[in-house]
Amino acid sequence: MDYNYKELVYYIARSLVDNPDKVEINEIEGEKSTILELKVARDDMGKIIGKHGRIARAIRAVLNVPAIKNRKRVVLEILD
Repeated sequence: MDYNYKELVYYIARSLVDNPDKVEINEIEGEKSTILELKVARDDMGKIIGKHGRIARAIRAVLNVPAIKNRKRVVLEILD
């Protein structure tokens, strides 16, 4: 079973930001890994990263739960 990591990050990011229409995710699919590139409005960057990167780490932790079950590696890159 393959999991839709892009939809999960999209839902979380849109819930956190003030400009949900500006959330963009590019998914680069590999055999053993998936890279998700997240773009948000410049004003919302702090809301996605959080103090000392806590929110970004939490999003990555949530992503790792289904990834480990599917024996995949998921990398979330937050682009500015």
